[in-house]
Formats: sequence, structure tokens, C-alpha cells
Amino acid sequence: IHGTTLVINAIIERKGARTGLLTTRGFRDVLELGREIRYAAYDAFAEMPVPLVPRERRLEVNERLRADGSVLVPFDEASARAAIASLRDQQVESVAVCLLNSFENPAHELALKRLLAEELPGVPVSISYEVLPQIREYERTSTTVTNAYVKPLTSRYLLQLTDRLGALGFRGRLFIMLSSGGVTSATTAAEFPVRIIESGPTAAVIAGQYYSRLFNCP
Repeated sequence: IHGTTLVINAIIERKGARTGLLTTRGFRDVLELGREIRYAAYDAFAEMPVPLVPRERRLEVNERLRADGSVLVPFDEASARAAIASLRDQQVESVAVCLLNSFENPAHELALKRLLAEELPGVPVSISYEVLPQIREYERTSTTVTNAYVKPLTSRYLLQLTDRLGALGFRGRLFIMLSSGGVTSATTAAEFPVRIIESGPTAAVIAGQYYSRLFNCP
């Protein structure tokens, strides 16, 4: 079982991939609007963190679903291809997709995922329906963007780790520590690295608990 600080370090140090975001028209600025909650309520000069994806790489697609998942505005493939072409021109290394109410109906996000596979082969894609299929637009968008931001780096790291272990003769199964304290496969961790943000710190706490019991330390 492997715990790592790779993901959290990449986010803090801003060393993730050059990421793009595709979203419903009108929701381009969700990352900056957030919940309008100030972490320092009485600091007039407090600055919010800069979004992981700058505005020029946050592009809109013509489509919209109602709260129950029914279609209000049909998915416009032409606008989607135009947005993807713009991301290609900006040389993105990873793409996040977060459309309004997609947790009720993933059809439009899945359509975008198929187009991205056609237009940007080899570029990792994270769609919110797979990363965090639940209500609340800001949380879903920021989580999906974070997943996309660290996905290429995490995938490379875990592939290299698996290859090196195999070369050393390791024949067991490699598990990665989740932020929750559980474990997952290296394949799942590579696909959803946002789930292992606190992997290293969590592993340290669990190891501390284990050895304190082992040596009868209160």
C-alpha cells in the first residue's frame, strides 16, 4: 500500500498540467465566483487563490439541462468542436468537462468525451459525471478541474512506479492510499487522482495509529 504527497504538492506548487475546461454557456466563471465566501471576512485586501484554469482556457458549449435532467437546450456539436479546436490551439495537456445538471443526465458530457477523444487523441479527459456526480456547481467544477490538473502527472508517476516494481521482481498487487483512509488500485488512482490528494498525510496518521498500538504507546 503506497501513500504519496505527489498530488497535493503539485496543486500547492502549481506544477500540474496545462488544463482546459469545457462548460455550459454562461457558466465559464464558476471557478472565480465560487460561493462568495471570504476566508478572512475582515481583511479588505484578502486575495482568493488564482483558479487552476485561466479564463482564456475556460470555454463554453451551447447546451443546457434542466434540474431534472431533461434537455432545455440541445447539445450543439458545432460549438463543441469549435471549443475543442480552441483548446487544441492553446496546447492543453488535460481537459475537464463540467456541464450544468449533468449528474442527473450525463448524455451531453459523454458526447463531449467522445468528441474530445476524436479531436484531441491522447489528451486525458475528466468529466464531472465520473469524478463527482452530485449537486452544487462550484464544488463539482473545482473538483473535476483539480482531477484534470493532476491527472497526467499522476498517471506517469504510477505507471513508472508499477514498471519499476515489476522490474524488481514484485509480483503482488499495488494499492494506493485514498484521502479517506481506504485504498484503491493504481489504475483507479491514475484515473481519479483527486481522490488521493491527502494520500501521504493520511497514510502517516494511520501508520502512527498502528505502531502506537503495536508498541502500546498511549
